[in-house]
Amino acid sequence: MYSEARNRNLKLRLSSYLLHCQFYRALNIRVALVGLEVWSDVDKCPITQDPFTTLHEFLDWRKVKLLPQKPHDNAQLISGVYFQGTTIGMAPIMSMCTAEQSGGIVMDHSDNPLGAAVTLAHELGHNFGMNHDTPERGCGCRVTVDRGGCIMTPSTGYPFPTVFSSCSKKDLTASFEKGVGMCLFNMPEVKVLYGGQKCGNGYVEEGEECDCGELEECMNPCCNATTCTLKGDAVCAHGQCCQDCQLKQAGTPCRESSNSCDLPEFCTGTSPHCPSNVYLHDGHACQNVDGYCYNGICQTHEQQCITLWGQGAKPAPGICFERVNSAGDPYGNCGKDSKGSFAKCEARDAKCGKIQCQGGANRPVIGTNAVSIETNIPLHEGGRILCRGTHVYLGDDMPDPGLVLTGTKCGDGMMCLNRQCQNVSVFGVHECAAKCSSRGVCNNNKNCHCEAHWAPPFCDKTGFGGSVDSGPIRLAVLQMNLICIFTPQKSNKCCRRHRFKEVTTDHHKSKQSRTDSVNLEN
Repeated sequence: MYSEARNRNLKLRLSSYLLHCQFYRALNIRVALVGLEVWSDVDKCPITQDPFTTLHEFLDWRKVKLLPQKPHDNAQLISGVYFQGTTIGMAPIMSMCTAEQSGGIVMDHSDNPLGAAVTLAHELGHNFGMNHDTPERGCGCRVTVDRGGCIMTPSTGYPFPTVFSSCSKKDLTASFEKGVGMCLFNMPEVKVLYGGQKCGNGYVEEGEECDCGELEECMNPCCNATTCTLKGDAVCAHGQCCQDCQLKQAGTPCRESSNSCDLPEFCTGTSPHCPSNVYLHDGHACQNVDGYCYNGICQTHEQQCITLWGQGAKPAPGICFERVNSAGDPYGNCGKDSKGSFAKCEARDAKCGKIQCQGGANRPVIGTNAVSIETNIPLHEGGRILCRGTHVYLGDDMPDPGLVLTGTKCGDGMMCLNRQCQNVSVFGVHECAAKCSSRGVCNNNKNCHCEAHWAPPFCDKTGFGGSVDSGPIRLAVLQMNLICIFTPQKSNKCCRRHRFKEVTTDHHKSKQSRTDSVNLEN
């Protein structure tokens, strides 16, 4: 059991990790620490030297226990347990904001807090969809290797890296375009931020009218950085619905939909901030019913085949999935169980295992160590079917991109969840849509998003469209004209970080090698 003094020291050390983690600000991402706890009596989930099992147990605990108690976007477990082999961190790739996999594990491997902070940033990068900076990718890094290099490099040592490469920025952009990180557009609850209130931290807290950061970084013409108050006749200083220190008109678009499963948001006319990001309810049909929405993304077998094999690729017939994925080996499986063994797919779940494609390029277009796994299946009526699968090695800490993604359609009214083909009715999408009077769709908050001439909450009365969450779709010009008559006026893969001994400085810092993958608050 830790003493109170040791708990305080641990919390100071842990909070320093997030202080060092501010290098995400260069990517226009601010990490807000909304919770910090030390397990001083007993571990709340099993933590062993096996990193795969530890990650699996931690993510399960997060989903079942932590997330319902304390809403957050991402959770990272920092442990003093030394993992087996060379692993010092692990996280599922492209899993930010998901209930099942938005998190990772980090080993406290250095006396310098920056060491674990960089590992945390690296694993967080995998959550965002960043791959490793391998030589084959030709990544640009503005810091030389002898000065630390870039954060997503497969290996690191002292001095530790603090910047992201051009490849990381491209990976992040690509992830956002696919709909990853839907929860990141919402402001954190400032009352629960760890570290206490402070003018200059960039968050508008109780008693503050604005907060543009420290004096030397503030470029906001509407905010006094010293007092955190508005200047002159300014009404606002921050937000996408604030322009020239004044509120934008209700109905002004402030966030466009990013894909077919996302919904747009509009200014309300009363707040400088764009409403929280909302998207179509899980299980809503998308892409002409070729897929279903899940966490704001429309996942299809076809799109995954194109990602792996390039243009012209398409899903193979169902018999390919059934035959190949019943093997339970590295080339045909339904993922790994909690012990790390490959699991066989039941026939009904076959389309949730390794993706099987036809056509496209001669070899996979993703990864430099990708292996094409081709299977010829004879047909009863004669002839054969060629099934094309992949075995892609992106690193020990990254998940297999050849597995069908969670949320992918696996049959009519069916979706892949936890490597099983399950009915979309588990989400209640049809019951939710029924209350929208056939004039709107249901969003992820189970509220109606109404068509332009109908009003929420149930789209049964005339109005300006939108939802109680996203603001009105149309500009409120009729109301303005009535008031101002004379002046009418019209917004699953998993990543590990590895270590190997190689003394690089007089401080005896061991060089750390991070190779592959397994996927914070606002």
